[in-house]
Amino acid sequence: MGVYKSACPLNCWDNCGFQVEVENGKVKKIDGDPEHPITQGKICGRGRMLEARTNSDQRLLYPLKKVDGKFHRITWEQALIEIADKMVETKTHYGSTSVLHSHDYSNSGLLKNLDKRFFNLFGGVTELTGSICWGSGIEAQKWDFGNALSHSPDDLDNSRNIVIWGRNVARTNMHLFQRLSTAKKNGAKIIVIDPLFNATAKIANSYISVKPGMDGILAIGIMKEMIRLNLQNHQFIEQYTHGYSDLLDLLNTITINEVEAQTDVPRETITQLAKIYSNGPTTTLLGLGMQRYVNGGNTIRLIDALIAISGNIGIPGGGANYASLQVGQSFDIDKLALPDRKLESRSFTMMQQAEGILESINPKIKMIFVTCGNPLTQVPNTNLVKKAFQSVETVVVIEQFMTDTAELADYVLPTATAFEEEDVYYSSMYHHYVNYGPKIVSSPGEVQSDLWIWTELAKRLGFGEEFNYTREEWIEMGLGDLKDKNINLEALRRHNHMPLPVDDIPWSDFRFSTPTGKYEFTSNVAESKGYDGRLKVLYPEESSVNNRELSEKFPYTLLSIHPMRSNHSQNYHLIDQLQTIRVEVSKDIAEEIGLHEDDWVRVFNDRGELKGQIRILKQAHSKTVNIDEGQWSRYGGSVNLLTPNRVSDNGQGSTLYDCLVNIEKV
Repeated sequence: MGVYKSACPLNCWDNCGFQVEVENGKVKKIDGDPEHPITQGKICGRGRMLEARTNSDQRLLYPLKKVDGKFHRITWEQALIEIADKMVETKTHYGSTSVLHSHDYSNSGLLKNLDKRFFNLFGGVTELTGSICWGSGIEAQKWDFGNALSHSPDDLDNSRNIVIWGRNVARTNMHLFQRLSTAKKNGAKIIVIDPLFNATAKIANSYISVKPGMDGILAIGIMKEMIRLNLQNHQFIEQYTHGYSDLLDLLNTITINEVEAQTDVPRETITQLAKIYSNGPTTTLLGLGMQRYVNGGNTIRLIDALIAISGNIGIPGGGANYASLQVGQSFDIDKLALPDRKLESRSFTMMQQAEGILESINPKIKMIFVTCGNPLTQVPNTNLVKKAFQSVETVVVIEQFMTDTAELADYVLPTATAFEEEDVYYSSMYHHYVNYGPKIVSSPGEVQSDLWIWTELAKRLGFGEEFNYTREEWIEMGLGDLKDKNINLEALRRHNHMPLPVDDIPWSDFRFSTPTGKYEFTSNVAESKGYDGRLKVLYPEESSVNNRELSEKFPYTLLSIHPMRSNHSQNYHLIDQLQTIRVEVSKDIAEEIGLHEDDWVRVFNDRGELKGQIRILKQAHSKTVNIDEGQWSRYGGSVNLLTPNRVSDNGQGSTLYDCLVNIEKV
């Protein structure tokens, strides 16, 4: 019994500090840690739901094996022997890359990287590259800056203007939302650019509705106006950038009238944004949704270019704040994962793992391991993903609940929650603190940690000595050179949270991690990878610009934002109110079809269909629909029944929002 300091393990912007109340060996209550310097005692509903997840009577308690279509309880020994034997047989006959490791990001624990170590020591398997969530933007900023880095949360105090572009921080980043309220009281102007009028827009000085997928075109318009008014930062452009003439050539290929028509943003608003960017410091907080299009990487690069020519790079109160990879780069992931030990390798993109599985030859995919993810719900084009997983001889899923993916498995191995194992947690999206999470309760039934599972399988596959470390030794290994900064496990246990040694204001020396050492409007990294490194005028694939026939058949743009109370698909089975699909539509759609609140509709396109209840959005861009992502099949099915699985322009991201649908009343 007692109250313990802990941390949130979720893949989230805030990565909160916790106080966990334990009674009779069970988690009773989760509150925020008031001593955490960033999260300051406040946590969201998703964090509080970890109590329900840990104590749920729906948890998987024993290893399961599917026989004749039904799951049967088996012993750990049987599960481990049969899985190890299957791996040996598969590798012997087809090679190690006939095994696919499907890994996602539901847990930010440092030791969750040990699955990579296991598969590298096995010889190297087929891995997934890119990201459904933020991959296009990460790659884009690596092309522009050489890395994707954000300013520290405290630097917001230095901003005169705060542009929140495609990001509802009230839903996804609650502690930043609090800072925005304070910044506004202190005189900063807040501008929200988004197709949906959201809770963040409610506190803004101005809200600008942009047509979905046209954010990059809007950035072009702002740059055109900035240059017309001679508001660009000549010194930064001349001294610290590469390829500016290519940018000017691009800007001359489209008129401001065309920008207005494509974005639905009036010219006077575009002009005002040009003045806001030039009258800095202006910080831009970029969301993850607007890069989920075929043109997604180019979109982020165009917004980066706007921020660059306005001189808001490398200065207090500025920044192109998309990700903060320097946080994760503080750890020694390679020492944990041992990438140099794999003998073979092959990769599919995360977004097109279904095609990869179905079309694989030399060798075919014969076995799949799923860790930290639920691809049957989260990967686009659900019907194709299901077909792919059903085509494979053996599927092993490590899970806490019987998810859509687990239901398709041949073996399901029950794993621990964050409060049942020791680890450290961090997020590469917002702040730079690493948080300590102790083991505070025991696992129910025969549940084991991921680390235990990999260790036991490694023993049976002949490389058990490479897993012969204590959990403390593993954590110290992952902390790597941080010990030279006095950040070690003992210190983390004592302080609970510690700041990582990162730059509060990235690029303040104006030395960029690009081949030229400058900010690159025309990317040499892109060209080295076989892409045209120049910026372009690009539009979504499923749009009236690129495909008028498709847009006439399916006239509405579908977005799929994160649910308020579930981290992706994790909590739908625990919250009754989430178990009905909500179809949120702009007012013009409701008027056009004759829809009212709570009407049932069918949303459909050539990939699939969903049925749900109508909610009419008070303010949203015309012809816009939203269905929250993460819904389970037993409650009506994932929005990914509708979404495309194309890959973004730079090969590293999904195109979930590049999606047209139609709606009919049922």
